[in-house]
This record gives sequence, structure tokens and C-alpha cells, in this order.
Amino acid sequence: MSVAGRLIVVSGPSGVGKGTVVRGVLAARPDLSLSVSATTRTPRPGEEDGVHYRFLTDAEFDRLVEEGAFLEWAEVFGRRYGTLAADVARARAEGRDVILEIDVQGAAVVRERAPDAVLVFLQPPSEEELRRRLAERGTETEEALERRLAEARREMSESSRFDHVVINDEIDRAVAEVLAIIEPHEKE
Repeated sequence: MSVAGRLIVVSGPSGVGKGTVVRGVLAARPDLSLSVSATTRTPRPGEEDGVHYRFLTDAEFDRLVEEGAFLEWAEVFGRRYGTLAADVARARAEGRDVILEIDVQGAAVVRERAPDAVLVFLQPPSEEELRRRLAERGTETEEALERRLAEARREMSESSRFDHVVINDEIDRAVAEVLAIIEPHEKE
């Protein structure tokens, strides 16, 4: 009988670098299984369906919500995002550790539904740096940027609810810190 895989959640405010850190962790630990979130938002340049996200219509997302298919889902800035429960359960049952890259709302739901999950909060080195990173994306109006920063302040106030807080001031160091958090719990 195989040992169930662990559930690792990497969360934090929009623009903190969750995707970059998770890509670094996966490069170092290809044995980890990345859960690909579903979303109703349109793809950004370079994003591929099934790789970066599962891009769904509102109707498709509604159907999955009605079916109870999500481990967690939330509306963030007018778009919905969710983690399909069956994908996570299947990988964990096979003994694979699963990493989720999700928002703070979703992490709170995962904590309730999977209390054994390891929750890692990525924090920016400063609000000014977070503003710079969001502005650098070039996808936000000034008004949208201010909304995201206000939400980031709220989310950062919830960091104490996570098992670990990692400041993403330097990508290689942040990746190494997340890897160090994951390693001590390695299965025998």
C-alpha cells in the first residue's frame, strides 16, 4: 500500500511571483505534481490551455461548481479560479506530492478541507516592489492596480494563518526556502 502524497499550497497576493517560485520548485523537484487550476479569465500572451490553466467558460465553471468538482474555488477580480478535487485526490492516492499555486481565499478553503496541507505564504519584500511587479505586467489600468494593491494588503494581513511565510525578494533564495520547507517532510 502506498503512502498518500502530501498537499503543498503556495499562495500570496497577485504579482508576488507565485508562478515563478513554483516553476523553480518544480524544476528542482520534478517528482512533484502541479495541479493546474481552472479559470474563467482569458489567457495572457503565451499561456496555454491545460498547461498554465484550464480556461473555462462561465457555463462550464458553473456546471463544475454544481457538481461539487472543486476542492476550492473563488472569485478574484471578477474572474473565477478553482482546483479540481479529483486531480488532487488521484495524484495523492498514487503517492505523489501535489503543489497548488492558488490565491489566499483558496488556501483558506484548502486548510478546512485538507487540514494536512502545508501552506506557504509568499510575501513581497515591500508594497513598492509589488506595485512595480504588477505594473511591469502591463495588464492593469491604474484603477485595477490600486484594487490589486488594496487586496494584497488585506491578504498579507492573513499571512499568520499559514504554516510558513517566505519573502520573495530574490527568486533563487525564495525557491530554496520553499524547497527546504518541503524536504524535511520527505516520505520514507
